[in-house]
Amino acid sequence: MMMRFAVAALALAAATPAWATPCADEVSTLQKRLDSAGAASVTGTTPPGGTTSSHSDKALATPPALTKSDAAVKPTASGVDEAKRLVAKAAEEDKAGNAEACRNTIMQAKEKAGALP
Repeated sequence: MMMRFAVAALALAAATPAWATPCADEVSTLQKRLDSAGAASVTGTTPPGGTTSSHSDKALATPPALTKSDAAVKPTASGVDEAKRLVAKAAEEDKAGNAEACRNTIMQAKEKAGALP
């Protein structure tokens, strides 16, 4: 009886999908920001999937203006490109099970990306 329970538990564990890690969630969130229309406007490219519609009642007519305090976090094309490279590195670190390195790399990527519109 105990052996059947152990085999059933093992089979159930193998059949369930792996849970997302906190760092994987951050990687996914930052990747979406880096693929957004705001990031595309900074880099001068078209966002993946083409241009976006502004027919949302929640959409702003224009991106918010940066204030003096935002100058240090103003996004640049090279910063967005570097952030994309760092996000890919963080995803690899997460897959390797190195959560601390992943978090550190994500923090670097966020700094490089700046305040995207």
